Amino acid sequence: MLRKEQDAYGKPMYDYFIDKSGIEVLEREDGFIDVSSPRTYFTEYKEWQPHVRAAMKYVRGRVLDIGCGAGRHSIYLQGKGFDVLGIDNSPSAVKTARLRGLRMAKVLPINQLGSKLGIFDTILMLGNNFGLFGSQRGAKQLLARFHRMTSEDARIIAESMDIYKGAMPEHRSYHQLNKRRGRMPGQARIRARYRSLIGPWFDYLLVSKTEMKRVLKGSGWRVAKLMDSGGASYIAIIEKERSQ
Repeated sequence: MLRKEQDAYGKPMYDYFIDKSGIEVLEREDGFIDVSSPRTYFTEYKEWQPHVRAAMKYVRGRVLDIGCGAGRHSIYLQGKGFDVLGIDNSPSAVKTARLRGLRMAKVLPINQLGSKLGIFDTILMLGNNFGLFGSQRGAKQLLARFHRMTSEDARIIAESMDIYKGAMPEHRSYHQLNKRRGRMPGQARIRARYRSLIGPWFDYLLVSKTEMKRVLKGSGWRVAKLMDSGGASYIAIIEKERSQ
């Protein structure tokens, strides 16, 4: 859980909700800076990309939305009658989601998930939140945990981005740096900044479709369907492997 002075991810989201003043700033370890508006976190279903809307058809049962942010996916599914729990490690993001009407929202980092939350039928990792696994090793550990806290026919609906599609030179050089260090090319070490707030450094993993399948190998999960955006982003419908 982020401390108040570290919540550079959720505070601009909250400020945008209150008065449209928030700006999202992400800093990569090599000095690359990305600046964007938090507006994306507040988009309605009709504004979502077609592959995201299509992915909603694969949601079933009790839902865990990991990295729920301002709750755009959770609130939509709640309105459709689903039992949804949204979690985020940002207190300001969870506060924003609750103010927007998400009934079940909890401040909880992904690495603290456990069976105390109960059994889920669908795990959402949209908005490129497959990246929250952080690394191949982190993914293996968390996927094993997900296996224990989900039903027999559970699904993970995860979004990621193929870093090899249209990458800018400054991204390609970072991918090469990662390879030299023995890291996955899309394993970015980043932190959020906002006004006087500075978040902690963390790893965020972006993978191609082939790399995602490699990460899942031996985890008890497999890619059942891939949904393209027409660009670099895509969504995978991930299901449990059947016992032989």
